[in-house]
Amino acid sequence: MGKQKLVDMTRGPIVPQIIHFTLPLIIGNFFVLTYNAADSVIVGRFIGADALAALGAASPVMNVLLFLIIGICLGMSVLMGQYFGEQNFDKLKRVISTSVISGGLFTIVLIILGFFFSRTILLFLNTPLAILDDATSYLQIIFAGLVFTFIYHIYASTLRSMGNSKASLYFLIASALLNIVLDILFVVVWEKGIQGAAWATVVAEAVAALLCILYVRFYIPVLRFSSKEFVFDRGLFRIIFSYSSVTAMQQITLHLGKFLIQGAINPLGVVAIAAFNAVSRIDDFVMIVQQNIAHGTTGFIAQNNGKGNFVRIRKGFLTGLKMEVIYTVLVSLIVLFFSRALISLFMGKEESEVVNAGEQYLKIMILLYLLPGITNLIQGYFRGLGKMKVTLNATFTQMAGRVIAAYFLAPYFGIKGIALACLVGWICMLSYETPIFYKTWKQTK
Repeated sequence: MGKQKLVDMTRGPIVPQIIHFTLPLIIGNFFVLTYNAADSVIVGRFIGADALAALGAASPVMNVLLFLIIGICLGMSVLMGQYFGEQNFDKLKRVISTSVISGGLFTIVLIILGFFFSRTILLFLNTPLAILDDATSYLQIIFAGLVFTFIYHIYASTLRSMGNSKASLYFLIASALLNIVLDILFVVVWEKGIQGAAWATVVAEAVAALLCILYVRFYIPVLRFSSKEFVFDRGLFRIIFSYSSVTAMQQITLHLGKFLIQGAINPLGVVAIAAFNAVSRIDDFVMIVQQNIAHGTTGFIAQNNGKGNFVRIRKGFLTGLKMEVIYTVLVSLIVLFFSRALISLFMGKEESEVVNAGEQYLKIMILLYLLPGITNLIQGYFRGLGKMKVTLNATFTQMAGRVIAAYFLAPYFGIKGIALACLVGWICMLSYETPIFYKTWKQTK
């Protein structure tokens, strides 16, 4: 395995360094979001508003479990990275085998519970009966494919812990593109309905998992296991569990909030659910770049914090802030002028009710997009300084405010109330973060 080029961000020009660190993140997430958007476009245009609404009702449930698995794998990779850095390959293999066994068993339990309780979960979220059967069948197929999701992410996390982030990125891109092709085949050509969209996702994930397995088998000799090396270490499991539980909580807090918000949207009816699914994809495209700028700033701050270079920390944060503002203003103008056309991509102009509802939501969100850019950057600042509890508490504060506001505002303002609930959530987050940020900022002088 060739060594990757490492970037020392403790000296040299700041802007190119943050951009260099951020671009691969944007590229990887862009392909994932493109697949997610294409999935909704194909389902909305070729099956209809009910199917798009069913996909929208199922997505928050799916995302909670997906990011739970991602969080668990990230926690496991921290310990892997430590032992790889020490070149302690015996311990590394014991960590990997213990992670695969424990994580695999946990995933199997999730699959069983999710498959049998999909309908119960959707009923708990007040999913309309008109789309309940479709949403349930979609979720059950997705649950069955979680085993491939776990395999891909445990391999990807292992490779990243060893300094190889490119291989898993390439497999992710291949999987996203394959998913779009399979969506067209299953939904448009073979007319398998929303179940076809679910099978397309599972098959693409299975291919990504297989590519990871083959890559490691043929190109990473140190990760080849004999039967004697594949063991469960109870001592290491306790450490793995302590790491994974924290990272899993950080990953799912946001998506658990979205899961609960879906319960406020579902009583508004099929039109609102379909519209929210469409506008959520647009929100994702806007906010993922904001998040990636924050992640790039995190890497920059973390390196300079290690050297106690506080002048560069402040300059790096201010550079990230300028990038967030410039990007957000530009993308907000695009959404402002093309909001109706963007929503029409998902449904076509004949579904005017869905398009109108989505446009009302976006007109409010355009005025608010700068807030997640700022909060993401402050989160990145705290992560770079190692203040992980602050980021977790801030995320929890934001989602608690947003969820409570959604249930109060949605009955009166419809889908516009969900946008206003976002405003409440970001105000709650800033109210918590700002005093801590000000105190920390003074300390970095």
